[in-house]
Amino acid sequence: MSDQRPASPEALESIGWGVSPDDRERIARIGGELERGFATLRDIEPAVSIFGSARARSTDSAWVEARGVARAVARAGFNVLTGGGPGVMAAASLGCREGGGVAAGLTIELPEEQPTNEYLERECRFRYFFVRKLMFVRYSCAFLIFPGGFGTLDEAFEALTLAQTHKIASFPVLLFGASYWTGLLRQLDDMLARGAIAPSDRARLRPVASADEAVAILRECHGKLCATAQKPTLHARGE
Repeated sequence: MSDQRPASPEALESIGWGVSPDDRERIARIGGELERGFATLRDIEPAVSIFGSARARSTDSAWVEARGVARAVARAGFNVLTGGGPGVMAAASLGCREGGGVAAGLTIELPEEQPTNEYLERECRFRYFFVRKLMFVRYSCAFLIFPGGFGTLDEAFEALTLAQTHKIASFPVLLFGASYWTGLLRQLDDMLARGAIAPSDRARLRPVASADEAVAILRECHGKLCATAQKPTLHARGE
């Protein structure tokens, strides 16, 4: 039987399979981003992440609802993570501060830069999307999803995939703005009917109709995490 042990880095380097200087620099940058993210968010829990369109205006229903939901969530004892940009992210950051929570923004370097919203109390900037997404998942107990585009869907399905594969547990993904998501929910029902996903997978994506309903779900979820993952205790604010 042949030896299946992996070759050492030195052996690989000797035959030209080593890590290139460019990749070594990339590894160092990734490590630096991980370290900064962990340091910035080390005391942010309990927290939730809120996602939605950067294009939403303050007169839009999604903006108004995100502000109100974030305020209620903060009063319940959670801090709020967003992408740190405008639109729904700004609304959620403002609402969080109004509720007494810490509004943290995980901003990203883009060719067309988004302005950082003025309501953040804490910011960590990333070059790599995958490192940024790790921070959202690592420090949140749920994702709250408002109407948005590709980025919003990317975050939602990142969490759903990780939950489906048991990489994370007790992680609800809550949808706000029911009419916006009608087509998506219909597609998921079709996937379920065809056996592409399981009933438990479909149940993880939960439409909610109010801030009170969301807070009740979050409290239940956080209670389970406290019991199984030693998460920080939830303390309501202003009650």
